[in-house]
Amino acid sequence: MPLFVNLLGWAGAAVMLYGYAMVSTSRMAGDGLPYQVINLSGAVALMVNTAYLAAWPSAILNVVWGVIGLVAIGRTAGARARREGVSVP
Repeated sequence: MPLFVNLLGWAGAAVMLYGYAMVSTSRMAGDGLPYQVINLSGAVALMVNTAYLAAWPSAILNVVWGVIGLVAIGRTAGARARREGVSVP
């Protein structure tokens, strides 16, 4: 289990750095759905890793980061649905 959790943490860090690099080099929009999904997946992976290692400040940071990502994804999906005339519950 420790190997899996460590690999998950490294993958989460790599994913988040990839997203940051893409936005920083203007290859991806910071307010777009792909970036938000990248941030959310990285936050979840790092949250699991840091919680397992009992690094609670980092774990809480990644929980908050994930919630921000979920809210951003929800708003992006809602805006897209309104543009396309789809009713969102």
